[in-house]
Amino acid sequence: MAANTNMARRVAMCAALAIVSLGHVWAQDAGSNGQNAPDNTKTNAHQRANSDPTADQQKESTSDRAISQQIRKAIVKDKSLSSYAHNIKIVTQNGQATLAWPVHSEEEKKALEDAAAGLAGAGNVRNQLQVAPKQ
Repeated sequence: MAANTNMARRVAMCAALAIVSLGHVWAQDAGSNGQNAPDNTKTNAHQRANSDPTADQQKESTSDRAISQQIRKAIVKDKSLSSYAHNIKIVTQNGQATLAWPVHSEEEKKALEDAAAGLAGAGNVRNQLQVAPKQ
């Protein structure tokens, strides 16, 4: 009988620990100050209001998709660029590639534009990258 009581206590303790652990994970997801994790909704709304192309406006033409893919591959291959640079938005419409998102420096911004121009053509790159401080 005592063995069953000890086993029941152990099971109850494990269940309580699991609940506390899950609560801790959920609290971390919500942020340290209890707010929701940040998102880029305002940035995307600003882009739509200013007629800046967004990823959902990427054309389905084979040539536009190929340009975006080639630019992305060239950027990811360049290990000197930051993770910000590797994750910029690239939207190509009618051969015109638009680059958008924050990067860490003017040098990085220029390197991304040069890489895109080498693939899409010098007059076919719209650089909307913004320099943001490193976090």
